[in-house]
Amino acid sequence: MRSSRRRTRPSQELQLHRLAESQGAGADLAGAISLLQRTRSGGTAPMLRIYRPRPTVAFGQRDQRLPGFDAASEACRRLGFEPLVRRAGGRAAAYHPGCLVVDHIEPDDDPIVESQDRFAAFGELLTAALTACGLEARLGEIPGEYCAGRESVHAVGRGDSGPWAADRRVKVIGTAQRVIATGWLFSSVIVVEGGAEVRRVLGEVYAHLGIPWDPLTAGSADELLPGLTVDAVEEAVLDAYRRHWTLLEEEKTTPDLG
Repeated sequence: MRSSRRRTRPSQELQLHRLAESQGAGADLAGAISLLQRTRSGGTAPMLRIYRPRPTVAFGQRDQRLPGFDAASEACRRLGFEPLVRRAGGRAAAYHPGCLVVDHIEPDDDPIVESQDRFAAFGELLTAALTACGLEARLGEIPGEYCAGRESVHAVGRGDSGPWAADRRVKVIGTAQRVIATGWLFSSVIVVEGGAEVRRVLGEVYAHLGIPWDPLTAGSADELLPGLTVDAVEEAVLDAYRRHWTLLEEEKTTPDLG
């Protein structure tokens, strides 16, 4: 991971929480925010929280103000996805149990100073993890992608990448960040399996919202590397983290969010 220009309170250890199961779409998002808020009282140590989410479409706050939002939300429910509005920016993104959510939470006395650097630094770390899995992964936005982000991660199809053409590029990781006065939360969603479900729900959502995009930018990593699993990606992500931090590992559990 590329070193940031400045760290106020550098962490060398991260408490690792591998959640045994999702607590529910709303509870998963609220849980991360609760852990971030607890940095105000010293109740959250530097932490890595990993889980497989329930089927969810996380809308941006701007989406909620569009005339088609109610219809888009109903389309999500019909397709088995729970619609939620997240506090972070961006546009609608979809994920489900074929994805991996990675929440990195740290107390920090000056969380703003490196906030933009984190997008590139964590993007590079996760790109390296996917490359280790055998994907041709690259950091950077692709034209027409859903929930566009300058530091999102995409994978490139090869001639032998299943049914996809060699020049097919698919967004496989989206990132978001929340910063408060006492810490920060950096969240990444890796779409590993189930690309067809992601395309289907986003196709309807973006049509109702009236937001132009290229549906071919949506998909999953295993469409470009058949046989890739969420388990394999999770281990690659943890290996990438271990090169920069000591992970204090626990059995799969649910953190205390009280």
